[in-house]
Amino acid sequence: MDKGLVHLYSGDGKGKTTAAMGLALRALAAGKKVVIVQFLKGAESGEITLLKQLGAQVFRGKAGQKFVFQMNEAEKQESRLVQNENLRRALEQPADMLILDEACGACALGMVEEALLKKAVMEKPEEQELVLTGRDPAEWMQQRADYHTEMLCHKHPYEQGISARKGVEF
Repeated sequence: MDKGLVHLYSGDGKGKTTAAMGLALRALAAGKKVVIVQFLKGAESGEITLLKQLGAQVFRGKAGQKFVFQMNEAEKQESRLVQNENLRRALEQPADMLILDEACGACALGMVEEALLKKAVMEKPEEQELVLTGRDPAEWMQQRADYHTEMLCHKHPYEQGISARKGVEF
């Protein structure tokens, strides 16, 4: 890769993380160093286990398993600390590809220090490929993106009472 670009996968539809992890798989297959930060996610999903086995370095976790809207202020503060530390640790690693999964939502919800996130995006190494995912991206993310794909939900099994399924949604 001569010049790394910025990818943004946003919207309310399914597939943002899946697209990012597909890029990670492609980069790993090409012998690239991949670093992934997963914001706002607690339980590990199936693709993360395999990506780690293939050499990706993954930083993830939060305080507890609650959604942000369910957290009290102490839990939110603890989660912010975890999210910021994960991002700082990831930025210390050399990476051909850096994936910041759910960065848009973490930023919008105040669950990661916006200045630190913005620095990671705006001051990325020139050759690094950088991927952002999530709902409601900040204007500065949209402006910085070289690719911006919006996933739109027209229909979802959840509306029919079908829960997330292992191996498909997680």
